[in-house]
Amino acid sequence: MTPPLPRAVVLLMAVACGLAVANVYSAQPLLDVLAAEFGIGHAHIGSVVTLTQAGYGIGLLALVPLGDRVDRRRLIIVQVLASVIALGLVALAPNAPVVLAGMAAVGVIAVVTQLLVAHAAALAHPAQRGQVVGSVTSGIVAGILLARGVSGLVSDLLGWRAVYALAALANAVVAALLVKALPAQPRAASRMHYLALVGSTFRLLAEERVLRIRAILALLVFTAMSLLWTPMVLPLREPPFLLSHGEIGLFGLAGLVGALGAARSGRLADSGHAQRTTGIALALMLLSWLPSAMLPVSLWGLLAGVLLLDFGLQSVHVTNQSLIYRMRPEAQSRLTAAYMVFYSIGSGLGSTLATLAYARAGWTAVCLLGACTSALALVFWAATRHLTPDRASGFIAHV
Repeated sequence: MTPPLPRAVVLLMAVACGLAVANVYSAQPLLDVLAAEFGIGHAHIGSVVTLTQAGYGIGLLALVPLGDRVDRRRLIIVQVLASVIALGLVALAPNAPVVLAGMAAVGVIAVVTQLLVAHAAALAHPAQRGQVVGSVTSGIVAGILLARGVSGLVSDLLGWRAVYALAALANAVVAALLVKALPAQPRAASRMHYLALVGSTFRLLAEERVLRIRAILALLVFTAMSLLWTPMVLPLREPPFLLSHGEIGLFGLAGLVGALGAARSGRLADSGHAQRTTGIALALMLLSWLPSAMLPVSLWGLLAGVLLLDFGLQSVHVTNQSLIYRMRPEAQSRLTAAYMVFYSIGSGLGSTLATLAYARAGWTAVCLLGACTSALALVFWAATRHLTPDRASGFIAHV
């Protein structure tokens, strides 16, 4: 019988995930200063985030499936070390092409978060899998949200390049800790060669109906997330608010309540309440756009919107993962890759649409677009909920 994972190991994996994903989102509160330094217009500055997400998508398909074939522990440690190099490239970038290339490389390597989640799911006792996945995913949530606050504060004090220099140092420390503490995984079950392994990732999407449904939900909810967070810095840096990068980043701290939703949702999914959790979470995401639209006159409305959106988003995300990780234990890395490709597409799409909408019609257009995306997610869930069991154990392929 699989022994429970020690809490200290789960915490380390959560911290490693948080630092890795923070590298992807640190740029969001810095978009205006990056636009000014590298001569990128506001309508196109979202490409910084979009390229990072594109790199993330490439990494999901190119690197994550390897976790089902090679030593996942070694792969995780190598990627964390590689992130130190990519972050250093961004910190020293002399021009826009180099910084964009560095951001894309950061995105490719940041998929180590998904290897860590899959590794945690494989090591966890079956009865605690949802809870462990929720705890590790809480680290991802915390990394996403703290990244904005920390990067804004560091940028105000030391400049935006220091954000990436300090991130490189932090990842070097994490790599050393992982070498000492990360448990090894039993020998990978798959003996397929690399191209067949990557190809089987797409076959999983074709064979597993639950995976397809939950992946589309991920695309929609992460599009909504990027629609809120990517352009937020632009109105907050302008009159009448004139907030500093550090002050803007504090909104991310408010969203940490999403981490609580993530951990709780894993336990609810383990108890057979995946559909109810998903429906309530999607309704909260839709509701979040009403107070968010108050931004021209009230920061408190935006704060309430952030709380609701992040809580709902992470509840859906953890419930999705808890369901799909139980389908095929021998293919957890590929399941992760297939699912998270849709996450990456949603995040990149939301970033691009958000800055275009803001440049053309302001914050109201951003909120309207976000509300439509959240409503679409809720409708899609309602239309497909009867196709997805609350408990994922014993799944067979349904096309």
